Amino acid sequence: MNNLPIIYADIERASQRLNGVAYRTPVLTCNLVDQQTRARVFFKCENFQRAGAFKFRGAYNAIACLDESEKSRGVVAFSSGNHAQAIALAGQLLNVSTTIVMPTDAPAIKLANTRKYGGNVILYDRHKEDREAIANKLVNEKGLTLIPPYDHAQVIAGQATAAKELIEEVGSLDYLFVCVGGGGLIAGSALAATHLSPGCTVIGVEPEEGNDVQQFLRTGKMVKIPSPNTIADGARTQQVGVLPSSILQALVKDIVTVSDDQLRAQMKFFAEHMKIVVEPTGCLAAAGVLNNILAIADTRVGVIISGGNVDMKFFSDILTETSAKEVAHVIN
Repeated sequence: MNNLPIIYADIERASQRLNGVAYRTPVLTCNLVDQQTRARVFFKCENFQRAGAFKFRGAYNAIACLDESEKSRGVVAFSSGNHAQAIALAGQLLNVSTTIVMPTDAPAIKLANTRKYGGNVILYDRHKEDREAIANKLVNEKGLTLIPPYDHAQVIAGQATAAKELIEEVGSLDYLFVCVGGGGLIAGSALAATHLSPGCTVIGVEPEEGNDVQQFLRTGKMVKIPSPNTIADGARTQQVGVLPSSILQALVKDIVTVSDDQLRAQMKFFAEHMKIVVEPTGCLAAAGVLNNILAIADTRVGVIISGGNVDMKFFSDILTETSAKEVAHVIN
């Protein structure tokens, strides 16, 4: 624990910076979920966060920690969408210029919102170009400060405040299920859970087609995979972040996976039974719980819903095309 890149005090300081800026998002429960899982399940709804996802917490905390010289030069980030929006909005609030490198196939709503918040968007082809190389070139040429989406201490500390709020509100947990992309959210969540709810088992959930973090955690070796083909665009990462990796090895029990069909069914379940809009990546942790991947009966379970930024046509297609059989499967 002493060798980890951030400590709980960093999370407390992030919480203070975010107080009155980030929303303290609601925690929802659902009788149907509790009946089907035979557990008490608490959903931390970061789909109601500013910019529509938990990413605002880390983005704001990271920019707020910059010195005045760094703020005056501006920041650069790379993201498929939620970190992009979060950086742009945080920069707007803190009067810091932002440039974001985004893939050409990013959801239209995420591109539009990033620009709406004042972000300067640079598009790239994720299959042919390296987003980190593009961002680092801007760092070298323009003196911008790079704020990556998950491999950054202050970003991780900010993301951790979602789990901190959840446990402070509902009390101790037996399990905490967290969506996994590059590892920032689950790393921060694991640190918060370990401090506030000792004995809580932290489980990450990735898409089946993008299980780089699962491979890393189970083998102890860094694995880089091809860009995953999954509807969970926020989890199309190819390799776990360096900073999150040490925290995951120390504090996370396991990473499990769910299919895209299970994510589609989970989106529809949330809309029909809990009346909330959740994007595919935001459904990862919940799909891990509701598909009975682990035995959780008679326990208290926390679930981080990471975001709700989804193109409305895609969302409409999910609602109309997902079969009743798939919806039934997600709760059996």
